[in-house]
Amino acid sequence: MKKEETLSFSTFKLMPLSPSFSSLIIILIATLLAVAYSQEATKPPSTTTSYVNCNRTFSCGSIRNITYPFTGSDRPSYCGLPEFMLTCRDNTITEFTSNSITYRVLQLDQTQKTMILSRSDLYNNTCTTDFRNSTLNSTLFDDEGMENEVLNLIYGCNSSAMTLRPHNLFSCNSSGFDLINAYYLIGPVPNDPILSIIYCNVSISVPILRAASDRLTGLRISLEEALMQGFSVNYSDPYESNCSECNRLSGQCGFDSGLGQPVCICGIRPCPPNDSVPSEGNDNSNKTGMNVGLSIAGAVLAGWLRLGLQLNELEEATNNFDPSKELGDGGFGTVYYGVLADGRVVAVKRLYENNFKRVEQFMNEVEILTRLRHKNLVTLYGCTSKRSRELLLVYEYIPNGTVADHLHGNRANSGLLSWTVRLNIAIETAEALAYLHKSDIIHRDVKTNNILLDNDFHVKVADFGLSRLFPNDVTHVSTAPQGTPGYVDPEYYQCYQLTEKSDVYSFGVVLIELISSLQAVDTNRHRHDINLANMAVNKIQNHTLHELVDTSLGFEANSIVRRMATLVAELAFRCLQQERDMRPSMEEVLEVLRGIQNGNLNAHKVEVVDILIDDEVGPLKGSVDPSSPDSVVPGKWVSTSTPNSSE
Repeated sequence: MKKEETLSFSTFKLMPLSPSFSSLIIILIATLLAVAYSQEATKPPSTTTSYVNCNRTFSCGSIRNITYPFTGSDRPSYCGLPEFMLTCRDNTITEFTSNSITYRVLQLDQTQKTMILSRSDLYNNTCTTDFRNSTLNSTLFDDEGMENEVLNLIYGCNSSAMTLRPHNLFSCNSSGFDLINAYYLIGPVPNDPILSIIYCNVSISVPILRAASDRLTGLRISLEEALMQGFSVNYSDPYESNCSECNRLSGQCGFDSGLGQPVCICGIRPCPPNDSVPSEGNDNSNKTGMNVGLSIAGAVLAGWLRLGLQLNELEEATNNFDPSKELGDGGFGTVYYGVLADGRVVAVKRLYENNFKRVEQFMNEVEILTRLRHKNLVTLYGCTSKRSRELLLVYEYIPNGTVADHLHGNRANSGLLSWTVRLNIAIETAEALAYLHKSDIIHRDVKTNNILLDNDFHVKVADFGLSRLFPNDVTHVSTAPQGTPGYVDPEYYQCYQLTEKSDVYSFGVVLIELISSLQAVDTNRHRHDINLANMAVNKIQNHTLHELVDTSLGFEANSIVRRMATLVAELAFRCLQQERDMRPSMEEVLEVLRGIQNGNLNAHKVEVVDILIDDEVGPLKGSVDPSSPDSVVPGKWVSTSTPNSSE
């Protein structure tokens, strides 16, 4: 600040501020904003909140008198955990959904904490259009000690092998798929000698009871009957100790989905604070909670701020920010691996330097993540600052790297990203972005480096430093372009107008990456192909999509993968239209992707795109060529954000 400048409020005039004190004021203002959102997001359940009907049980057909942690029908969602939602169909069929696959609940024993489940799409049916293995949330379900076997259903086999007529052959007539010739196999697939002479399109693995497997092998029951008998699993409640203590207090166990933690209900209200039970991993104590431990002004003037996690905890957790624990660079900081004293594994983002723009981005991320909660968004545990110079964000640790790592990074040779996994990554990312847009938030830095994967390859979208809260009464906000080369919406770049469709464009690039395993920008490619979006559009227009698709996906050999990948490419083409009004919304993108996954391959077709699959398909119509929005310098791009000035 210049010497002659003064800072005035109304009729009061203050003396010029020193640069160091000006920085302190900036931090104080930013801190007050953080605390406002943190207190709102982390305060205990309001005693005025009504929790009615939690004394009711769930009953449907043969499944009777089910209580916590399950919810559904007469039991409201706050009376149990969201992962244990039951539905009742036709007043007789109890169903349960995990990892987007729906199962019939054949038995549920709350004393033994066991369930017998059967996939709904394979109940009295051997054909499916959902070619995903049966997987459950591994943190809540396991089959340890259960008598199950793996049943492989293998579809679309070459007809010449069908003349062998082995007993495990079956026929599957599925609309839109050439899956008529199929067979099943119990146990590990590589051990079956029939594989040496049979070529098939797709297979899925489904667990069945071992007793049913034995009867099926002995031809005493049919394949349909074996599938209908289901498989058994154990389930566990991660808040069991909290619930036991709540029951000891004569309360009822519930769950506050807004806070993401259990609640003890006395009557129809949360139990009084002196009776409430803090949640494991989410308690409100000074050790691990998210409540502010000191007055805000005093904390800032003392040189440190605590939002539940002390600086010395984080220094100890990261071994004083040991370079060997670096996980990577975020948009404005370095991310470190750490383990807290309570055993939680965390990722700690450390701000590069303290200037107003960095503080603004830091506060932006805190503000957004404390108001959002979604299964496909990374969870913010807390934040802290040191001597008003260092700002830290503490997140849940996602162990399996980023999508970029698996596509074209240090994990690219793992071979773990099959077509089915890639399609599911696209769907879960679209779910997260659609949720953000419904919440009036634009991510503004959608890219494969910001899509994290857990050990089950489920998505966690991260890095909200560039995101914007979007007023619900306007069509766009004006701001200087920010983002990562190769992903930036060309219309945003040209007109400085940010809309939800800017995220849609970036997601279109992500879809092409999932199809091709190529980087968004790579100067080692031909100059016309440096920008992946341009390259993809050209390949599609020239009917050479096969040159773009990752050969490991089986695009040429597998007709199902070829058709699905082509439809995803068609969707990506729509997302990459230069004019934002030509792009679909994220809700429509999500709907189309789900339709592709579920086998509705002819759904959502639009006239603007007609990609060549076979020779008889006509040419592309009404296409446009989005030009590159980015300047490219020699050398290969490292995918990091480029935060320019912004409003």
